[in-house]
Amino acid sequence: MVNAMRTVITGTGSFIPTNKIKNSDFLQQDFYSDRGEKIPYEAAVIIRKFGEVTGICERRYADMDMNATEMAVAAAATAIKDAGLDPETLDQIILAHNFGNVLTDTIQSDAVPSLASRVKQALGIRNPACIPYDILFGCPGWIQGFIQADAFFKAGLAKKCLVVGTETLSRVIDRYDRDSMIFSDGAGAVIVEAFDDKEGAAGVISTSAQSYVTEELNYICMGKSYAPETDPRIRYVKMQGRKVYEFALKHVPEAMKACLDAGGLNIADVKKIFIHQANEKMDIAIIRAFYQLYGIKEAPADIMPMNIHELGNSSVATVPTLYDMVRKGHIANQQVHAGDVILFASVGAGMNINAICYRV
Repeated sequence: MVNAMRTVITGTGSFIPTNKIKNSDFLQQDFYSDRGEKIPYEAAVIIRKFGEVTGICERRYADMDMNATEMAVAAAATAIKDAGLDPETLDQIILAHNFGNVLTDTIQSDAVPSLASRVKQALGIRNPACIPYDILFGCPGWIQGFIQADAFFKAGLAKKCLVVGTETLSRVIDRYDRDSMIFSDGAGAVIVEAFDDKEGAAGVISTSAQSYVTEELNYICMGKSYAPETDPRIRYVKMQGRKVYEFALKHVPEAMKACLDAGGLNIADVKKIFIHQANEKMDIAIIRAFYQLYGIKEAPADIMPMNIHELGNSSVATVPTLYDMVRKGHIANQQVHAGDVILFASVGAGMNINAICYRV
């Protein structure tokens, strides 16, 4: 029997590494195409064009001796404190990542035991009924973890969950690839709790998720370095940028609309959209296309908070980090208020898309 429950965010936290890597730090870098040919432009020209398209001016890298688990623990501890929660009462720890713990100067991933289990231990949780597990779902992993927590609540199988997204992408990038400048490190976390459903109450209103795995499967995947004479056995994260852009522009607005329509809401009800910080130009185009599905030519100017300019793309961490920053007043001219309807949305490797309609 499905319970009438509403999934509510009661605490948020994030960990932003302190190491700022500016675009100018790549000026001495050689860049190659996917055919192994050196790109015939000066690095300054490549970097300028990169900034114009992505909106990224700088990104954050974790300290050399810090891993994804440790960032997750820091974000989780903040969220737990913010919620005023006894961590022993958690039913689940759902941790989204894609590469596990990657040591500095290596490309080897360590995900055994699971990162969620390590977070549970680091938080000192002894309760054996608190079940930790990882989820690999590309950049939409944190939102998918949130969707799973909501499903467990509605099934009556849990009441309190910690949902975390953490990644050290700086350790799986090919520095000879222009796209390497997109990626960054970070962690974000929320505490979600189940409450009795009441009309107009805070919580998840509706969700949607989609997966495209035919010709789209390898739009984001692992591959060898673009630079010649590098070890072909070492794999790095690779992205077919144009195909990802076209895919996202077509399918993400549709998934967002499906989510909003499932909640029986009007687009005018939406106050903020927290979209995966992948690429500023792409995100703006997605939001514009979303509004055009409702016959609205332009989206409201303040509908989409962003932190990609300073933080880059930290994969599963972008959405929870962005929400935490806005919720706590850390992004200028962006706030959320009780009763606001907001959308979370993401797209990434898989190729996966998802969205959550949520009332603050």
